[in-house]
Amino acid sequence: NIIKSNSMTADGFHSLTDGSSNIVGLIGIYFASKPVDKEHPYGHGKFEMLAGLFISIMLFIIGVKVITSAIDRILNPILPEITIESLIILLFTLGINIFVSKYEYAKGETLDSKILISDSMHTRSDIYVSIGVLITLICIKFGLPSVIDSIASFIVAGFIIHASYEIFIDNSGILLDKAAIDINKIEDIVLGFEQVKNTHYIRSRGYGNALFVDMHIMTEPKMSVECSHELIHLIEDKIRNEINRNIQLIAHLEPFIEK
Repeated sequence: NIIKSNSMTADGFHSLTDGSSNIVGLIGIYFASKPVDKEHPYGHGKFEMLAGLFISIMLFIIGVKVITSAIDRILNPILPEITIESLIILLFTLGINIFVSKYEYAKGETLDSKILISDSMHTRSDIYVSIGVLITLICIKFGLPSVIDSIASFIVAGFIIHASYEIFIDNSGILLDKAAIDINKIEDIVLGFEQVKNTHYIRSRGYGNALFVDMHIMTEPKMSVECSHELIHLIEDKIRNEINRNIQLIAHLEPFIEK
C-alpha cells in the first residue's frame, strides 16, 4: 500500500497465504500423524486433506479480493511509487519462496505427504507471480502506463484461483474416495496368476501410505483354504511390488463354475 502497487499488494496477499497455509499444513500433519485407535481404525490421515481444503478456500477468497481491488484501481487509477527498496523487498521474498518451495517438495516426496506437496505447488505459483510483478514494476518505472499494474493483478489472481482449484480437486477426490489406482493395472496383475479364473468389483481408495484395494476373485471351487490364503498373499505381494508398497488388499473369493 505504501508503494501503491496493486499487483505487489496482490503478491503480498499471496505470500501471506503461503505462510498461513504452512501453519494450517503443520496442524493437519500433526493430527494426521496420530496413531490408529478404536474410533479411527483407518488412522487420521484425512486430516491432511481437510487442511488442504481449508487452504483452497482461503486462496479462493484472496483471489476474489485481488480481482475486486484491481477493478477498483482501474476505476480510480493511482500511479505506483516504485523505489529500489520495493524491488529489493520483492527479490528477497522471491528468494525465500524458491528455497521454501524446493525444500517443502523434497520433504513431501520423502514423507509421502500430500499436504506438503500441495503447499509446495502453492509456493511455486507464488514464485511465478513474484517474477511477473517484478517485471511489471520495472516496466512502469520505465514509463509504461499504470494500468499494466491492474492487468498484472488479474494475472496474479488467476494464479491464486488456479492453485485453489488444483488443491481443492486433489484433496476433495481423496476425501470422497476417488479411485486411487487404475483398475486395468490391478486386473492385469491378478489375471496373471494361473489359479485365478476371473476378477471383478475392483475398487481402490486412499493416498500415499494408506492405499486400500478390494476385489472379488474367482478361483477353482475345490481349492483349499490354505491354498486360497497363499494365493491372496502372492497377489498382494505382486500388486505391492508393481504398483505401490503401501497397498492393503482385501479379496473376496468366489468359486468359478463354467457354464
